[in-house]
Parts: sequence; C-alpha cells; structure tokens
Amino acid sequence: MSDEIAANEPVHVPTQYQQHSVYDTATGVGEAATGPTGRMISDEREMLLAGGIDPDVFRIVGKIHQWTKTHADKPDTYSFLFSFETIKAAEEALDLPALYAEANRKPRNPRRGTADSRVTVVALSDVQAGKVGSRGGTPELLDRLHEKRELLSQLLRNRNPQSTVLAEVGDLFEGFESGGNPMFTNDLSLAQQMDLAGTEMYKFIELMHVFGPVSVACIPSNHTAWRNGKQNLGRPSDDLGLFVHRQVEKVAKAAQIDAQWTYPAEYDESVVLDILGTRVGVVHGNQYAPNGAVNWWAGQTHGGQPVGAADILLAGHYHHLNVLPTGRNPYTGRAKWFLQCPTLDNGSDWYRNIKGDDSSPGLLVFDITEDGFDLTSLTVL
Repeated sequence: MSDEIAANEPVHVPTQYQQHSVYDTATGVGEAATGPTGRMISDEREMLLAGGIDPDVFRIVGKIHQWTKTHADKPDTYSFLFSFETIKAAEEALDLPALYAEANRKPRNPRRGTADSRVTVVALSDVQAGKVGSRGGTPELLDRLHEKRELLSQLLRNRNPQSTVLAEVGDLFEGFESGGNPMFTNDLSLAQQMDLAGTEMYKFIELMHVFGPVSVACIPSNHTAWRNGKQNLGRPSDDLGLFVHRQVEKVAKAAQIDAQWTYPAEYDESVVLDILGTRVGVVHGNQYAPNGAVNWWAGQTHGGQPVGAADILLAGHYHHLNVLPTGRNPYTGRAKWFLQCPTLDNGSDWYRNIKGDDSSPGLLVFDITEDGFDLTSLTVL
C-alpha cells in the first residue's frame, strides 16, 4: 500500500485490485495489480514496479483497468490491474524490427499488364497498427491484412491493370498522443508500431508491383501526427506517418521495385494524383466534422488547395464506408465523387459504446479508365 495512504485509515479494495502478481510460464503471460495508491500512475514502467514486476524483463500488454475510491477529505485512492508478458517473447512473436528484413527477400517479377487503359486504386485506411480493441491486437491485425492482400492479389489477377495506385489514407499506426479515451491500450511501443506499419505497407506495394508500376499517395493524419495530446507540433510535413513512408520508399528503391511516391507540400494536408486525366484527391478527414466533407471540399476550391480541383476525394478517419456523388466538374461534365473508406483497425469500442455505431473492416478498391471513375469496379475486400 502506498505511503500516501494513512495506515490508520484502511481502504477496502476489491480482491482483484489488491496488490498481487501471477505468471504462467507456459503462456508467458501474467496478471498483476498495483494495490491501493493515493495518486494516478500513467507510466507503465512505474506501474510494473508498483505491481512487483521487473520492467526490464516484462512489459504491459492489453488494456489497463483502473479502480477508484473517492474520499471527501483526502485524495482519491486508485489501483491498477493489468496483464504483462516477457519482453523477449513479445519481440520474438512479432519479429521486430522487420522492415529491412522483409526487403531482403527478392520481390516477385512483374507481370505484363493489360493493353486496356485501366488503373486500379487501392485505399489503405486507418490501419492503426498497435491498437487493441474488440477485434483483437497485433496478431489479429496481421491476419486481417494478410487476408486482404490475398483477396487483392486475386482481384488484380482478374482485372490485370496497366498500373496501380496505393492511396494510404492516414492513421497508419495508433500512436500514443491521439487524445483517445481510454489511453495506453496499445500492445506495441511507438517504434514497433512504425516498423510494423511500414512492413505491412511494403508488403502491399510489393504485391501491387507485380501488376505494374505503383504510385503511392500519402498524407498526414491525427494519429500519426507529431503531437502533445491533441496539440499538433511542427508542420504537417513533420507527420510520423510520412516519415514511415520515406523509410519504405528507401527500401522499395533498394529492392528495385517500380514505385513512385507523392507527398503533400510542406504545409499541406492533402494531395492530388492525376490518373489517366482523372484527378484523385486524398485527405485523412480529421479536417472536418462528421458529414462535413462536401462543404469542406467545396471550400478548398476557394482556398486554392490541392484537392479543390479533384474529381474524386478519398478520405478516412470516420471508419465507415460512404459513397456520395457531389457536384459536377464544369470542364468535363463528369460527376464528382466523395469516397469515405472503411477502416482496417481493431475496432473503435469507445465510439460504439457512446454512439452505438460499428462497422466492419474493409479495403476499398476501384478503377480509373480513360472515361473516368468506373463506378462498376468499386468494391470492398
């Protein structure tokens, strides 16, 4: 019991929150509780020590549960319950760092594309590597992304495009400064999140490279931003997700993969690609309120922003699919389309608990031809 709690004022603590630690050598996973303390503990190393666990050998995994007792005449009493595992076991299971190890494999040779003018766009949105939710943690995310790549490989074999586009729509990893509630539910450190996210993105690029040259579009986003809580630091170009892209770009070039990156300008948060004459804009979506995308997009024209001239706007952030025709290009007569991508993450349970909404993970894919957006090609894998 903490020294901050007077010995002559006993506090009744539920059994599971009394100080204890148990460890299963067969699974390499244990459970511990700090026992009552008179202050909040947010540092995981300090929390392990309070539970009698060596932080140089073990690390916290999964969700941290908190018990609180409010007092009228003194500070509140807290206790924290958590699971832990050996650091060595975690590193071996996830094989991190992994990006350069993945690149050491020889990429598959490209196949000859179709003679038809067709470009397949793959939207990778809200992966949030390192996040733990109702759909699981890192192992479940890896399984999900592997499954999506298998489905994507079959789709590309069937469509046989002349080239491909990977639009990374933001929130590539979870981070620790997103301002979420609860916090500290990640199962990877920040460095591990970035390495895992880069490795998985490289695998998508390596797969798509087989079906022709790959154009990669990337933008900053709220989870990957350089932040202190909800306060952004630096310029939009200082985004850590963009930093991951630059590392993947180096690896792809060293592996002689035919891939080209398009980054936003230093102070921009959106980017536009010209695909067979159709301009596709990409923005994460944290720039506007729910259902505010169309008005925001219209305003970008007056502001001279990159996506102001786009025919299609790709966005994420809100974790569910939304396909909306909006406006018309005055020069081509074609309809403009807003495409909000489904998520690939492990679930936003806090939002489900507050609003009741939930959506299934998915990978948005569509084609651009010389006639523009091929609506019939739109699919979610």
